[in-house]
Amino acid sequence: MQPNDGKTLESTVDGKTYQRIPIKTHVVMPDDDLRQVIRKYAEPVVQEGDVLFVTEKIVAITQGRSMLLEEIEPRPLANFLAKYVTKTPHGIGLGMPETMEMALQECGTPRILFAAAAAAVTKPMGRKGDFYRIAGEKARAIDGPTSGTIPPYNKSVVLGPATPQLVAQDLKILLGNKVEVLIVDINDIGGNILGSTLDADLNDHWVRVLKDNPLGQGHQSTPMGVLRQPESTH
Repeated sequence: MQPNDGKTLESTVDGKTYQRIPIKTHVVMPDDDLRQVIRKYAEPVVQEGDVLFVTEKIVAITQGRSMLLEEIEPRPLANFLAKYVTKTPHGIGLGMPETMEMALQECGTPRILFAAAAAAVTKPMGRKGDFYRIAGEKARAIDGPTSGTIPPYNKSVVLGPATPQLVAQDLKILLGNKVEVLIVDINDIGGNILGSTLDADLNDHWVRVLKDNPLGQGHQSTPMGVLRQPESTH
């Protein structure tokens, strides 16, 4: 078991220690079948009692929810709103016209306008994050291209996955019900659990277990991993 560069294999949260085992795959493409990817790469690794966590990005890609930048035609409103999005070193977010256009399509223009108006009022007062809180998970889950992303996704926009809760349940059944499954949106500045076969009250616990993004953010090609408590290793 090897962690990704700059990451650690273990995390202790709420008095529980977990090994976080990244699983390397080929570069997942839109014509891949997620179930086959899980069978090929995860099934040989998981043990009974493990928690398999899968990035929302490969779920969305295999659902056909990624598109090249050149396929997106931003409307004038998207060009205007994107200028006011705070850029961070961790990702473009909705700070480019193409990702903002997809947010308008995914969430609806009224909701995005309301979120932008609220942020315009609260941001100067020192409040951060109101835009995404109002825009919702669909907006937060949109991934724009970054220079460190594996091609062709360095020139693509990937939307959040459809029905992540159902995907998590399906993958648990696929693996013989011996593991729990999380569909996660984790990056280098935080994260969310989008789908889980566990109690939703535990979502905050899992976010803290994964908060330093053990799968990495670029060329690692480890879009899934296993959480395992050392005492359950056999």
